[in-house]
Amino acid sequence: MSPRPGTAGGTGQVLRGLFSRLWLAALLLAGWEAVTRIVGESYFPPPSEIAVTMHDLWFSGPASRLFLTEDALEDFGHSLYNLFGGWVLACVAGVAVGVALGLSRRLSDYVEPMVHFGRAIPPPTLLSFYVAVFSLGTPMQVATIVSGVVWPVLLNTVDGVRTVDRLHLDTAEVFGVRGGRRLLRVVLPGAAPKIVAGLRISLGIALILMVLSELVGSTAGIGSLLIGAQRSFELPEMWAGIMLLGLLGYLLNAAFVAVERRALGWHLNAREAA
Repeated sequence: MSPRPGTAGGTGQVLRGLFSRLWLAALLLAGWEAVTRIVGESYFPPPSEIAVTMHDLWFSGPASRLFLTEDALEDFGHSLYNLFGGWVLACVAGVAVGVALGLSRRLSDYVEPMVHFGRAIPPPTLLSFYVAVFSLGTPMQVATIVSGVVWPVLLNTVDGVRTVDRLHLDTAEVFGVRGGRRLLRVVLPGAAPKIVAGLRISLGIALILMVLSELVGSTAGIGSLLIGAQRSFELPEMWAGIMLLGLLGYLLNAAFVAVERRALGWHLNAREAA
């Protein structure tokens, strides 16, 4: 049976697309491998050795567990629970407060100076405070994530609500769309592109703060593995953790972009048409 027309062309197009995206990464990995092999410095293992360590640590489990090891389930589960728990709490709080400040100029005049004061405080400086209040554990780690993640969500929401097209608001007023219906059908859809931008930025910040919070007194999670490997000079494991965080950040961003394109397809199409 002859192949359907266009099948080969479609496959070739996909392969060309992958090559155009990955050739630089492959070139950098090859250069990294070559340089580390030539230098022979134990503090900088080659990527092939790091990949083997990652496989042994996390991806050599049974197929029934998607090849995840016990260490992977413990480390990934703890870290991702803190990451998404803190991120979701911060997003809910940031959007709620941001909508309120964006809709009320009077309220904003009172609250906004405190917002700018709070966002100027680096979250790492509050670690000692969170340890004293929550002690070591998940509450302290989630609080650390929330304290740094909430600000880009809040500020982007305020900006998005304030820049909703005035024509849309006036049209809603003419047709009697007020209160909660106006918020859900006019304000939030109009502010959605900037709100989503804040959510995307905050997800990267949440990943950083997740690791930071796990460096302090934690016995589980990727950050705990990193600090343990550093203290025991297990350098391949340390680099495996660093590479894992990079891959995790890439995958989270790719997943968020896919959801964003689906949820805000109308906005992206309108922007491309313009």
